[in-house]
Amino acid sequence: MPLHLTKVAFGATSLDHLAERLAARAEAGPLFLTTRYLPKRHEEVAGRGSLFWIIKHQLVARSSILRFGEAEGGKVAIHLDPPLVLVQARAKRAHQGWRYLEGADAPLDLGGGASGLADMPPQLIGALADLALI
Repeated sequence: MPLHLTKVAFGATSLDHLAERLAARAEAGPLFLTTRYLPKRHEEVAGRGSLFWIIKHQLVARSSILRFGEAEGGKVAIHLDPPLVLVQARAKRAHQGWRYLEGADAPLDLGGGASGLADMPPQLIGALADLALI
C-alpha cells in the first residue's frame, strides 16, 4: 500500500478556493509545495502516494505526489499532479506542516460508479461533507 501525506490547505476557505489556487499555480509552471525537510520515508511516497488536503478539519481532496526535488533556499519541493481528486470527507485534526497517512487509512476517491458525485460542484460536495451526508 502506498504511503501518503496530509497537509492543511492553509488560507483555503473552501474546496473551490483550493482548486482555483492550485489551477492558477499550475498555469504559472510546475505545481509544487516547499517544505523544510525531506520526509524520511519519501521513497515510499514519491510516484505512488498523494498529498491529502485538510479544509475545516476534514480530509476533502488529494493531489498525486509526482516526486521530491530541490527548491530555493535549501528547501525541498514536493511536486504535485495538478488535478485535484475529491475524496470521501473524513475528520482530521489540523496540524502544522505535513504528516504521514498510511494507505489503509486513506479515504476513498469520490465519483466512482453511478454515484454522480464527480459531476457535482466542489462547493456542493463540501457542504454535503460538512453535514456528514457523504
